[in-house]
Amino acid sequence: MRKNFFTLLFWTSTLLPVTAQITVIDQSDIKKSEPIDQLMFRAQYELTMVEDSTKTDTQPNVETMMLEIGQKSSVFYSYTSYLRDSVLLEDVKNNASQDVMMEHSKAYGNGRITYRVYKNYPAGKVTTLDRLVTSNFRCEEKNEKPQWTLLSDTATLLTYPCRKATCRFRGRTYTAWYTPEIPVSEGPWKLCGLPGFIMKAEDSRAHYTFTCMGIEQYKEPKPLLFNGKRYESVSRKDLNKVYERYAKDPMGFIASTAPHVKVTIKDESGNAAKHVEFPYNPIELPEENLGK
Repeated sequence: MRKNFFTLLFWTSTLLPVTAQITVIDQSDIKKSEPIDQLMFRAQYELTMVEDSTKTDTQPNVETMMLEIGQKSSVFYSYTSYLRDSVLLEDVKNNASQDVMMEHSKAYGNGRITYRVYKNYPAGKVTTLDRLVTSNFRCEEKNEKPQWTLLSDTATLLTYPCRKATCRFRGRTYTAWYTPEIPVSEGPWKLCGLPGFIMKAEDSRAHYTFTCMGIEQYKEPKPLLFNGKRYESVSRKDLNKVYERYAKDPMGFIASTAPHVKVTIKDESGNAAKHVEFPYNPIELPEENLGK
């Protein structure tokens, strides 16, 4: 029987002496997806993300994100990761070699974001789906909207006249630019609740910046898909603990959660890595651990 999971390791050297990005392709996700809404339009964002907040000289990671908006709900995900994983899934189906898949993974971008955020699904909730190695998590929370302060400042983004707003949300202070000309109270990630569509949002430390790069209306019917009903249900508090544990010791996490997955870690020189860890600068932070 063919295994559903395929694990791929590839390297980056810009953040830590040894860091690894682990991509796991689950072929069964396609069969489990089901429509939950009818899409109206989608917006593409450029996410600029500072992965290691302890190092001021590192370049931020840039990732293409997609916000798909339906009649009742929306989903926000990394298009960079989606495109890479789609190509790798085809490689798995075609029995491509590991060298070919590593080349494809590099060619299609260094996607870091693995979560998908569904706003107002189920109704009145926000659902986050994420996979760490072979563990699938589903976190349902109350659809908590930021409490915005509307300001008089104006700007023009993608020809749309925009207005300024600020808020404190999930441990960060955000400045957003929204356009009332698109009367949809939506935006990137979990940001929403303004009298218009969010074209740009940035936290006060410039660790996370979302900039809308384009908007496309759907001319033909297209479903918004969800595939997380069989994922393990966890609280936000527990999911944050999983993220922190994984970042500090990804190899230990793999050994304890996926003992059937055997991984050999080498650096770019071909030497065995003694320690592997990921930078940890999550978008959601405890209020007590963050300044202004």
